[in-house]
Amino acid sequence: MFSGIVEALGTVAAVISEPPGVRLVVREPRIAAETKVADSIAVNGCCLTVIAVDGDTFAFQAGPETLSRTNLGDLKEGSRVNLERSLKIGDRLGGHFVTGHIDDVGYLIQREDFGEWSRFWFKIPRRLARQMAPKGSIAVDGVSLTIVDSEPERFSVALIPYTLAVTTLGPMKVGDKVNLETDILAKYVERQLEAKTWPV
Repeated sequence: MFSGIVEALGTVAAVISEPPGVRLVVREPRIAAETKVADSIAVNGCCLTVIAVDGDTFAFQAGPETLSRTNLGDLKEGSRVNLERSLKIGDRLGGHFVTGHIDDVGYLIQREDFGEWSRFWFKIPRRLARQMAPKGSIAVDGVSLTIVDSEPERFSVALIPYTLAVTTLGPMKVGDKVNLETDILAKYVERQLEAKTWPV
């Protein structure tokens, strides 16, 4: 379980082919120093298990499902990634409950910059819109954000200068792909409503 508060920006040190998946090696000295094998770390919001730690790097294995359903399949050496270690019991929850299980990908379709502030619009699969509402929570590349506008195939968020500076969202361009995870509570509400239509 995560909170959507990014701890650090890591750099992809290597993407090593391990058919049918890959080994993803990430460099971030501070997190590496406090990480051990089998720890869970959200990489761009996707929960991955650490399989090796070596100096200032740590490695994960990502299979075909993960690579095809998230933006991790687009990573290459030098790519920046958002990192968050899993929560400990008793930690403050600064964002919202994030599982690290990506629902789908979205695409940045509009970026409006107002000085150091920005407003982003993302295109989404229509089915995700049922789990989204204005003032609700969404994790975008693992960043906990508040939805401003929610429409059947797109939504918007307002980004403060700090978020733009310390996450991968800052340099994002129109057309870039992001990992999306809707609020877990919204999933359960939708399921309860759906269950009312099931035959007895």
